[in-house]
Amino acid sequence: MAHTPNLELWPIGNCQVSGLIDQTGALVWGCVPRVDGDPAFSALLNGDQRDAGIWRFELDGQISARQEYIRNTPNLVTTLEAKDGSAVEILDFCPRFERSGRMYRPVSYVRIVRPISGNPRIRVVLKPTKNYGAGLAETTSGTNHIRYLLGPQALRLSTDAPIGYITEGRTFRVEADTHFFLGPDEPFVGNLREQARSMEQSTRKYWQTWVRGLSIPLEWQDEVIRCAITLKLCQHEETGAIVAALTTSIPEAAHSERNWDYRYCWIRDSYYTIQALNRLGALDVMEKYLGYLRNIVDGARGGQIQPLYSVMGESELDETTASYLAGYRGMGPVRRGNAAYKQIQHDAYGQIVLPSAQGFFDKRLLRPADERDFENLEQVGKMAWAMHDQPDAGLWEFRTRQETHTYSAVMSWAACDRLANVADHIGKGDRAKVWRERADAIAATIDEKAWKEGADGKGHYGASFESDYLDASLLQMVELRFLSPDNERFKQTFAAVEEHLRRGDHMLRYAAEDDFGAPETAFNVCTFWLIEALHLAGRSDEARVLFTAMLTHTTQSGLLSEDLDYETGELWGNFPQTYSLVGVINCAGLLSKPWSEVR
Repeated sequence: MAHTPNLELWPIGNCQVSGLIDQTGALVWGCVPRVDGDPAFSALLNGDQRDAGIWRFELDGQISARQEYIRNTPNLVTTLEAKDGSAVEILDFCPRFERSGRMYRPVSYVRIVRPISGNPRIRVVLKPTKNYGAGLAETTSGTNHIRYLLGPQALRLSTDAPIGYITEGRTFRVEADTHFFLGPDEPFVGNLREQARSMEQSTRKYWQTWVRGLSIPLEWQDEVIRCAITLKLCQHEETGAIVAALTTSIPEAAHSERNWDYRYCWIRDSYYTIQALNRLGALDVMEKYLGYLRNIVDGARGGQIQPLYSVMGESELDETTASYLAGYRGMGPVRRGNAAYKQIQHDAYGQIVLPSAQGFFDKRLLRPADERDFENLEQVGKMAWAMHDQPDAGLWEFRTRQETHTYSAVMSWAACDRLANVADHIGKGDRAKVWRERADAIAATIDEKAWKEGADGKGHYGASFESDYLDASLLQMVELRFLSPDNERFKQTFAAVEEHLRRGDHMLRYAAEDDFGAPETAFNVCTFWLIEALHLAGRSDEARVLFTAMLTHTTQSGLLSEDLDYETGELWGNFPQTYSLVGVINCAGLLSKPWSEVR
């Protein structure tokens, strides 16, 4: 069943590797040995190469497919049905559970095919690619396994299906549950059938127990739970890094060439992810991420913090093009790496301080922050103070111009403000005074240079000190506690932003032309910022209507990408986008009825 690639995708993963399953039950995207690695499953970006970079099960005579996650897990069930009534069920997951005193999360994908009616016949197409689509993996096989050589590494498929049928691409009848474990290049230990079933049960238990510990709103529980699980899947647990999305080069709009590699840890995006998960009580993700941040701060040695790093903390992420991949629907280029790592983005200092500050107050943490951590964090604060009124590329990462962006200045203010709070808390009154004075000075500068007075006596904050154009990040001035919702300047800024950037039920990040021309799609997190602002402005009924409308644009898996065509409703941009999932969680928490209403 060939079909045009789209973003109706279902993520699976274990915080080491991840995969995206399409509507036909095919694994079309998955990188090894981690999220920023070589896409062994690259079909999502392969253009017309139907049998390259894919793992699918073709049911003879298939006419339909339906999918659902096992409740409160990323374990996926796909049911394929044929016109003669025969059907199979595919159970997909990546193992994750505690074993031998540590978390077992191997570089592996497990697929179990179960006959559920009739006499189903299937063909297994397993064709991983190597070197970003440069060629198919070479294979060798044994009695019960196939090795796929991916250059410097290899994957081994262990299965109780007939090996010859797989290597020769033959169709065969499925008369019993059939198990596939694609993982490390080493012999599979134990009974495959029993181990695969046990792994699935243990993985299911892990995720359902993790979800059980979340503090979720009364309304929109299913949506919040799915977003929370997916945000956790975006963390590379080995280091604590959180990637912005699981994919690269899904364009922000058709043929726009706004194709970026998001499989890295943006300090900004991670801040918002941590903030949302903290509101749900998912402290484990924050603890891991704070460890990652401490290593980043150590590496900076009091100097400039980059906007993004690799999941292993690497600082150089040279941007190249994968010439062998045609791109999503043939809309290249496919990029590997991201040149934004070279940019100057001063908001990063605030986005390090804000999540780190919680470590001084939260007594649940296994490793509370101490005075040495405060000293290190002060080095970050010093950079925020030094750079608060200096030009940068801004949070939207303009590649050809720099201005003194208001959002970056407000984040610098927030860094100093929170450092003052921490200093007060740990009994360092002299340092609290220093940081409070710096925060006040930055606030005064913002009010002087970012405020644009209109001829009619009304005005608004501009997106930068140098110009009066608007961007949606100005709505974050309340979230960051720089302004209160009833502040007259915020009210005027909100009115201006809504007038200039709102498109029906959606919000642009900005309307001015950038390096690639005028934006063509709405930026989903900005729409959620609009919803938050409406609620804070006392327009909660309107906010609920917009939030409900946004949820109609989620995929069948309950997720969102980065962008949305505000005329057609089609999703664009990398998937699943952490920013967008954060928006769902935050808005649900703001707008939900309280639990007390059902008690």
